Amino acid sequence: MQSGAALILAGSRGGEDPVARDAGVSDKALIALGETTMLARVVHAVRAAGFARIGVSANSPAVRDETERLGATPLDAAAGPSASAGDALRLLGTPLLVTTGDHALLDPAWIRDFVARVPAEADVAVLLARRDAVEAAAPGSRRTYLRFADGEWSGCNLFYLATPRAERVIALWQQVERDRKRPWRIVRRLGPGLLLRYLLGRLPLSSAIAHLGQRAGVNAVVIAATDGLAAVDVDKPADLDFVRAHLDQARATART
Repeated sequence: MQSGAALILAGSRGGEDPVARDAGVSDKALIALGETTMLARVVHAVRAAGFARIGVSANSPAVRDETERLGATPLDAAAGPSASAGDALRLLGTPLLVTTGDHALLDPAWIRDFVARVPAEADVAVLLARRDAVEAAAPGSRRTYLRFADGEWSGCNLFYLATPRAERVIALWQQVERDRKRPWRIVRRLGPGLLLRYLLGRLPLSSAIAHLGQRAGVNAVVIAATDGLAAVDVDKPADLDFVRAHLDQARATART
C-alpha cells in the first residue's frame, strides 16, 4: 500500500470538448473504452498501484456520480488543474500523486516505478518521456515536446507532491499551465544565464527543472518514463482513436 493519497484531475476547461462531442458523451472522462469508462480505467490503475485514498476533481454532476460509483471521493474543481491540485493538496495532504482523467492507458506499474524512483530529498517530482521512447511506443501519436541538451521530452501527466513545501510550486504550475502549448514561454522563465545555455543546446532537462523548482523554493526533480506510452493522453479525437486501437490490440493479444 502506498502512503498518502492520489488526485485525478477530471474538471472541464469550459466550453464543449471536441473529444467528448465526437464520442457522444457529456464529458471526456465518461468516454467508453470497452466495457468501462476512461475515468474508471484511471481510478482502477491508481488503486492497483496501491493508493487507497483517491480524490477526483470534477465540476460535472455526471463525472461526480461516476466517481462515487467507482468508490472514489468527488472534489470540487477549481479554475484550472493547478488550482485544483492546490486545493486537493491542502485537503488531502502529502504525499499526493496527481494524474488526469484522460490518462486512458495509465498502467499501475508506471505509477509504482515513478514513486519508487523519487529521491527522498525531493519535494516535487514530474514524470516525462523522451521523444524516441514515445515514438517507439506510440508511432503516429502527436505530442508537444520540450527540446533540451539531453533530448526532446513530453509530459506524462504524472506528478508527485512529496512534502508540504510542494504547495509553493502551485503558482509556478499555473504559469506553466497557461503556456503548455507554447514551450518557448516556459523556457523563458529560466532567466538569462540558463536561457542562453538552452539556446546553445547545452541545458539538460534536469537542470531546468531543478532551477524552476529553486525559484519556487522547492527541490524539484524529473523522472524519465520507462515506457513512452506514459506520455499518451486523450487531448484530440486522434488520440482516442490511438487509445482504442491499442486497447483492441492488447485484448486480441491476450486472447491468443
